[in-house]
Amino acid sequence: MNIFYDENMPFAAEFFADLGDLTAFSGRHLSAIDVSSADVLLVRSITQVNEALLQSNKGLKFVGTATIGVDHIDQNYLASRAINFHSAPGCNAISVAEYVLSAMVVLAERHLLSLSELTVGIVGAGNTGSRLSEKLNALNIKHVLCDPLLAEKPTDKRDFVSLEQALTCDVVSLHVPLTREGKHPTYHLLDAQRLSQFSEQQILINACRGEVIDNSALLAMKQQGHALKLVLDVWENEPNILTDLIAYCEISTAHIAGYSLEGKARGTEILYRALCQQLDITPNKQLTDFLPLPTISKVEIKHKFDEILLNQLVKMVYDVRRDDAIFRQQISIQGFDHIRKTYPTRREFSAITVDLDRALSSDVPHQLGFNNKTG
Repeated sequence: MNIFYDENMPFAAEFFADLGDLTAFSGRHLSAIDVSSADVLLVRSITQVNEALLQSNKGLKFVGTATIGVDHIDQNYLASRAINFHSAPGCNAISVAEYVLSAMVVLAERHLLSLSELTVGIVGAGNTGSRLSEKLNALNIKHVLCDPLLAEKPTDKRDFVSLEQALTCDVVSLHVPLTREGKHPTYHLLDAQRLSQFSEQQILINACRGEVIDNSALLAMKQQGHALKLVLDVWENEPNILTDLIAYCEISTAHIAGYSLEGKARGTEILYRALCQQLDITPNKQLTDFLPLPTISKVEIKHKFDEILLNQLVKMVYDVRRDDAIFRQQISIQGFDHIRKTYPTRREFSAITVDLDRALSSDVPHQLGFNNKTG
């Protein structure tokens, strides 16, 4: 069995080595000839899987994307050829939520804001929005959820607000899939008209899909002097992005919000288990078999947990300013895809054990995702 996989899928060789012959590829430049002999195709979001890519392949049995989003997959075409398809819902949701939290911590410090006094509008309450909501709950940060699709489901008992209400919050964080059709399309969800409604005190964070915001309209607004604070991890027309917009961002990165080692590797593990199920093979590997020890694995805290300590703890594990600096320094020289391909290892909060003095015991670090040890 020939298994072709994106070279940026961590531990793919380790997970799939026993299941067939492995071939790694560059996801952005994959051609029909490249995958003509694949029985299994494993991709990430930069690879468009459609008839054009698969026209020379006659034996493909399984396609998997190690991502939450599936807008790069022509599922109707795969179904027409009876090719089994799997995605990895939720695999990097924690990673994206921690990216947003790091951005909020950095901007709060930069602009002398109190996190506890901010309101957050989470637009999109699926896996990623839900994980962010959990972390904000842990910090008692007031927030609202906007998700018209989930709001229509009787099984979801959460309270939802309208998009207009969500967009009035101090921080607006976008976590929707990219859709162009249906009752609630998200393409250019924030167009020129909606962008014009933002105040100059607000923060807008996009860590889902670039096309959810009209980037040209956003640039025009910023060039006119609007002081809206921007955190952009995703961009229209990646990798050929609107680079003039970078200068107007508080934080700008190369679509890496979900790029924690755990986040990417969970996607690999999910696809491994799905392929094992299709082959009727019992999985005998798990992610913990391959994750390395973090550089810092334990932190001892002898101080009451407060906003200052939160700032230090979050930035110790992941300081988004590092990725912003790399992006600004390398985008014009190395390019968007090179930054992603050479992304330095980043761990999630769960890799760190927080040792708390019993007298100062707090469940907040554990609720945020850190491993807790109370001494």
